[in-house]
Amino acid sequence: MAMGGPGGGGHVRGRRRARKRPLSEINVTPLVDVMLVLLIIFMISAPLLTVAVPVDLPETEASSVESTQEPVTVSINSAGTIFVGEREVAFDSLIGAVLDDGGADARDRPLFLRADAQVPYQAVARVMARLSTNGFVKLNLITDTAGNTAAAEPVEGDL
Repeated sequence: MAMGGPGGGGHVRGRRRARKRPLSEINVTPLVDVMLVLLIIFMISAPLLTVAVPVDLPETEASSVESTQEPVTVSINSAGTIFVGEREVAFDSLIGAVLDDGGADARDRPLFLRADAQVPYQAVARVMARLSTNGFVKLNLITDTAGNTAAAEPVEGDL
C-alpha cells in the first residue's frame, strides 16, 4: 500500500487552493525610478533655460562662484543693446529695470553681467559704472571658461 504524503498528487479533503488576492498596495519602485529620471532631466535642462539673449561670452580661466540667491541678469548683445533678464531696456532706464526685476532686495542680490565678446569695453564699463554708483555691489561678470565654451561661469568682481 502506498501512502500519499503532503506532496502527493491526490485530492486532499479540507484544503483549498490558495486564491490570489488583488494587490492593493502601490509598487513604489517604478515611481521612484521615473521621478529620479525626471529630476536628472530637469537638473540638466534648467540652467540652459535661464537667459534667452544670445551672447558670445569671452573666455577666461577663472572658476565659478557659488550663490544662494537668485541673481539678476543684465546682458549686452553684440549690437550693444542692453537687456535685463529677457527684456530690452534703454541705458537711461537700466536702474529702474534692474530694481523691477530684482524686487525689494535687488541691491543685495548678486547681479550677473553678460556681455558679448564683440562689445567694446567702453559699453561694458558704462553699464558697470551705472550699476555700481547706484548701490549694486555684488557685480559678477559672466564668461566662458577656457576650453569649455558650452557653460557660462560667473566671475566674482568687487566694485
